[in-house]
Amino acid sequence: MKVATYSSDGTAGAERVLPETPFDGVVNEDVLHQVVTAVLANRRQGTASTKTRSTVRGGSRKPWRQKGTGRARAGSIRSALWRGGSVVFGPQPRSYRVRVPRRIRRLAIRSALNTRAMNGDLALIEPLDFDPPKTRRVAALLASIGRGSGNILFLTAGHKPDVHLSARNLPGVRVLPWGEASAYDILWSDLVLVESSVFDAVGDSAGEGDA
Repeated sequence: MKVATYSSDGTAGAERVLPETPFDGVVNEDVLHQVVTAVLANRRQGTASTKTRSTVRGGSRKPWRQKGTGRARAGSIRSALWRGGSVVFGPQPRSYRVRVPRRIRRLAIRSALNTRAMNGDLALIEPLDFDPPKTRRVAALLASIGRGSGNILFLTAGHKPDVHLSARNLPGVRVLPWGEASAYDILWSDLVLVESSVFDAVGDSAGEGDA
């Protein structure tokens, strides 16, 4: 599988063949769906809360006598039928956490990388060095590539604070070390730019990511 290559200033270079691992051309859509659904579920706070009859204030006394008033029977103003009363079967604080096995996460990341590579949305770039950090250098790089807008994901060989600081003010641009991006991060991006030194420094590992 071949992909485009770029220099650190955005100049296009010769195409390069990707390693067979993790770029084996296999896309498992079921696994991608499972992992992306888990990532979105794990981002939910689960803090929605409504009051039941036991938590609504007041209502310890019967509003009026049972018979003789011509009105419907009422035992408490805490009833869900009353304005300001309780909520029936309302949401309560809970955890939406979904555990995804490590092997499934790794398989999803491989599938996401293959999807981006086969669609032409993955490219290699020379090792980046923005010292001191300059946002305009990243903006100029993306403009040279022709991707001045959209979601861009940089996958660097290890932690590079200068690259992160240079790109963090650009909307839709994220910088993550190779191996720390989840399948959702890869699918979220319109273009994935991977430092060419990643495969030399890290080897064949596709990383685990989060789910």
